[in-house]
Amino acid sequence: MCAIPQAHHASLGFTRQNLPAGGHICQIFSNDEDRLDAVLKFLRSGLEAGERVACFTDKLDNARLVGYLADHRLSLEEYTGSGAFSKTDASEVYFADGCFDPERLLGSLRKLREDALAGGFVAARVIGEMMADVLHVAGISRLLEYEARVSLLLRTCPMTAVCQYDANAFDGATIMQVLKVHPLMVIRDTIVHNPFYLPPEDFLANHC
Repeated sequence: MCAIPQAHHASLGFTRQNLPAGGHICQIFSNDEDRLDAVLKFLRSGLEAGERVACFTDKLDNARLVGYLADHRLSLEEYTGSGAFSKTDASEVYFADGCFDPERLLGSLRKLREDALAGGFVAARVIGEMMADVLHVAGISRLLEYEARVSLLLRTCPMTAVCQYDANAFDGATIMQVLKVHPLMVIRDTIVHNPFYLPPEDFLANHC
């Protein structure tokens, strides 16, 4: 069971507001440069705030990340070596062994935060791009269940979680369902409360 420390507020880097740890945020993007800009700013903001930062993506060039951080006087090598930063391929995270497994994923998020606090970091944050390829793996019918359960997990294991979905890769009906399981969403550079959101208890009772 995760302990709940004193509330920690931090900027996402690519939005105007500071949020307390525990935010479950959906970013729908249609331009990959916008996605990458959000990723880089989110990572930098977390590292500067003394957080443990994780990134799940297949589309972040290491050379660009190194250069971006160096422009802000941050060393990727230093943060990776200290355990402050990790980057894992999204495919390895979301469908390891060819299967989408919510229990495994939720356990990984819980461990990320527990390891962050044990390592002396003030909080943890994660940003991940949900790849369209996930639609073709076993267990994908549980995607929305997983997202709803992330919101439940963050109540007792608060960390900042941003889920990126490509509007060009998922159809409109899927995007609408995705929005229903995220309490917060990004509109341009502002975080707003999602009007389509269903509390996880209600969503899970009706869909699982």
